[in-house]
Amino acid sequence: GEDGPTHQPVEQLASLRAIPNLTLLRPADANETAVAWKVAVETRGRPSLLVLTRQDVPTLDRSRHASAEGLRRGAYVVLELGPTSTGGVESRSEPDLILLASGSEVSLILTAAERLQADGLSVRCVSMPSWDLFDAQSRAYRDEVLPPDVPARLAVELGAAQGWHRYVGDGGDVLSVERFGASAPAGVLLREFGFTVDNVVLRAHRLLAKTRLV
Repeated sequence: GEDGPTHQPVEQLASLRAIPNLTLLRPADANETAVAWKVAVETRGRPSLLVLTRQDVPTLDRSRHASAEGLRRGAYVVLELGPTSTGGVESRSEPDLILLASGSEVSLILTAAERLQADGLSVRCVSMPSWDLFDAQSRAYRDEVLPPDVPARLAVELGAAQGWHRYVGDGGDVLSVERFGASAPAGVLLREFGFTVDNVVLRAHRLLAKTRLV
């Protein structure tokens, strides 16, 4: 954490997600935050928790990315990039790779996806602000977002990986933070822990190579 060892909450998302009957929402930008607030106000019979960041995050251009209303279903395809496409979410073919993230890491996977597209890959980016809401969706919808026959899945989240493996599967990977102990400016920490476009692209290529050998 930038503020020292008292500000390294790597375990808190996993802890909160383990609480029964709690709807946890970790929005990616201002638009998702507005929808998350509406979901919280509209929800009856269970508490809702919005997990926000102090980081500066971009507001996604929703003319290029899918509507933030997708948050209501817990996870949604925020961007689909083919090797020769200009972006959008209308592709019907299955991707080579799926990148998943929540909160402030969504913008990171979107930038990485553009690099991977330039390498000739088709990439699906999934914003996953609420596991609870996603798990409540039909099997058909969940398989539509995360096709079972696409094993190359990389989840990116600034916290413990616990729980992500049920979404990335046995052939997937998680870029996470599994320890305490480092304190430095935010940019330095992100670089040292591998939360950079270069490292996401590298991990993605390694994952694809591994899944294609299986």
